Amino acid sequence: MTFLLNSHNVFHYLIEQGLCSDSEQSSSKIEPVTAKNFNLLLSLAGNRKLLVKQERHNQEGKAAGEFLSEWRIQELLQQFPSLDNYRSFLPEVLHFDAENSIIVFRYLDDYRDLMDFYTKEKSFPTEIAREIGTILGTIHRDTFNHQKYQKFFSKNSDNLMPAQVSLMVRGLERVEPEIFGIVPGDGLKFFALYQRYDSLGQAIAELGNAVTPSCLTHNDLKLNNILLYKDWQDSSNNIVRLIDWERSAWGDPAFDLGTLLGSYVQIWLTSLVISNSLSIEESLRLAITPLELLQPSIGALTIAYLNTFPEILEHRPDFLQRVVQFIGFALIQQIQGMIQYQKSFGNMGIAMLQVAKSLLSRPVQSMPTIFGTAVVELTRLTASTI
Repeated sequence: MTFLLNSHNVFHYLIEQGLCSDSEQSSSKIEPVTAKNFNLLLSLAGNRKLLVKQERHNQEGKAAGEFLSEWRIQELLQQFPSLDNYRSFLPEVLHFDAENSIIVFRYLDDYRDLMDFYTKEKSFPTEIAREIGTILGTIHRDTFNHQKYQKFFSKNSDNLMPAQVSLMVRGLERVEPEIFGIVPGDGLKFFALYQRYDSLGQAIAELGNAVTPSCLTHNDLKLNNILLYKDWQDSSNNIVRLIDWERSAWGDPAFDLGTLLGSYVQIWLTSLVISNSLSIEESLRLAITPLELLQPSIGALTIAYLNTFPEILEHRPDFLQRVVQFIGFALIQQIQGMIQYQKSFGNMGIAMLQVAKSLLSRPVQSMPTIFGTAVVELTRLTASTI
């Protein structure tokens, strides 16, 4: 029978694992953390905090096994000491219990959610974007086409999640009539529009066929999964950490970069001024957070990535085109999330779908709009010198 964590037995569990002592229990504080899994935050003496997570189990007592992928990143660092420097920009995992699907992290109290920072500060410093681009480029560059790393991620394929990218792309490619009996009423508008755009379906089908697994990828790299050091302006060390590696696998680097940049584009699109008296074009132009405000960070992140990993353009001349398409794909995923959780698909969703359609169907023409001319010019210069 599966052991299920709760606020009463968590401390005893941690003592058994050697992660805390009896003497710490009396002064400790336990708080539930809202998430898809069962999460508890423990505050201990000496400002030490632990985040304890357990995957939800189904009626048969089985979990999805997502924490296996999170833990596999730690095993990667243990097996390949040359990657040990990654620890400074990854989560600090202290313990993993595969049998009970429990994982324990050191809670990074001196960091904050990057999306929260952007939302509250209404500021998008290029220094932060450059740091993220450098880190992501480093991970992709160091593992790109290295057989030893690919073998590491494929050796326990029974415990790994399947290749989610191709599955998600192909799932959208084939929208069957049965979907109309599953989605909420408001969501039918999305699928009706989606099926009306033949070029969109063709672009998604082509993107699915173009997925090229070639390095370690995060596969869920949105701004909510990046932490920013609270005193980042006064720090000389890494100021960001990439967290939640539960979907990580041997994947396509364009998907990671596209998903990440898609989060920036979503900030623009979710700030639209929506009114029946405004056209979609007017709403896009009147956004509270205009794309022009985000573009410097998008460009700085992409330039930092390409400066760190310029070889990607030699191996994949169409790399940035695919990144733009994956930005569009990320927007469609966002729409699906809105339909699933908010049960809505209104004018904002329609505007998002229009932008996604342009990015997926006309990626080359969309590059200057997303990246700015500096990135497009850098791509030309880099390609000419390789």
